[in-house]
Amino acid sequence: MANALTLRIITPDRIALDKEVSSVSVPAVDGSLGILPRHAPLIAALAAGLLHYTENGKTQVMFVSGGFAEVHDNTVRVVTEAGERPDEIDEERAREAEKRARERLAAGQDLAQGDPIDMLRAESALRRAIMRLSARGWSGG
Repeated sequence: MANALTLRIITPDRIALDKEVSSVSVPAVDGSLGILPRHAPLIAALAAGLLHYTENGKTQVMFVSGGFAEVHDNTVRVVTEAGERPDEIDEERAREAEKRARERLAAGQDLAQGDPIDMLRAESALRRAIMRLSARGWSGG
């Protein structure tokens, strides 16, 4: 594919994706970052969220749980703890994780319970669960 990017999503367990694509959008910690062929080299920290890529004119998504992205020589490498395609996400498990996180956050509203670190962990867990469910419900475009 002329004018293409190689997109590799790497987790500790496997290479979750290795494809030629025409564009990539990653969930950087300070906002979404779009990448096209011949992009300048960069390294960006990622937040948990949806990574979008365009392959053969169709937009696809993957859930990534944070990490970092490196762009160099028309290759986008994403190193993340979890990289999951929508069909790999267990919806029931994600809904249970969302429920647990919401319960922890509700319990944390009572200032007599918990500490701020637990609240941050619960907020992070809630975001990951919501993003997984969002990826699971993705219909493409």
